[in-house]
This record gives sequence, C-alpha cells and structure tokens, in this order.
Amino acid sequence: MNSFVLDTSALLAHYREEPGFDRVQRILEDDTAEISIVAVSIAEMARKLVTIGADIDSARSVALAYANLAASIIPVDTALSVRALELGYACASRIPLVDAFIAAGVSLIDATLIHRDAHFNEIPGDLLKWENLD
Repeated sequence: MNSFVLDTSALLAHYREEPGFDRVQRILEDDTAEISIVAVSIAEMARKLVTIGADIDSARSVALAYANLAASIIPVDTALSVRALELGYACASRIPLVDAFIAAGVSLIDATLIHRDAHFNEIPGDLLKWENLD
C-alpha cells in the first residue's frame, strides 16, 4: 500500500484545479493509497481560502470536506512536535513551523509528502520522502 500525506499546497492545488491537480486526483482515486493529512493543514487551508476571498463558513466547509477524504488525520502531539524541531534544524535554511509540523507527520508515519511548497525542498532527502507537484 502507498502511504501519502497531502500538504496544504496540494489540497489547494486540487481545489483550485492548479498544476498538480491531476496527480492529487489520481492519489484520491487510488484504492490502494493510504491518505493522511496533518491536522494543521485544515486550519492552514481554511485561512488561505479566506485570504483569497472565501467567507469563513465556506472556507471551513471546504477544509473539512478535504479532511474527510483522508483515512487519517495526524494530530499535533509531543512526538510530532519533537520531530518538527529535529527536521527544522536539519534544514539549511529556516522553514515555517506549520511546514515543519507537516513534514514531521510525514516522517513519523513513513509516508510520501505530496506538495507544491518550496520550503519542503530544504529538508534533506534522507529525512523525508516527498514529491513536488511543480
């Protein structure tokens, strides 16, 4: 079974039918794919939708609808927080904390991160499996 974590950027690419939409769609349709989302992506997605013009209720509904597509939501807990710290300091340059949390979730479940966010390219490949949609 293939295990994937969809980053907020991948969710937004799919929702907005931007580059990467097709790859995310194939993952969502793949019956053998185990799909997860890190809990912080729900808030991050909704906030981004509000930023680009959605009202808060619509943004919340869309973000929760995408969360419901996942087989699991990875919670932010102590183990994830410590792994985020470790991954953040393994990078040559600073990555945002939300991205460190998402990368940590991927790392803890040994999945592949699907993203369109250049910050993840800063994490050494031996510490994180990822696929950039760009």
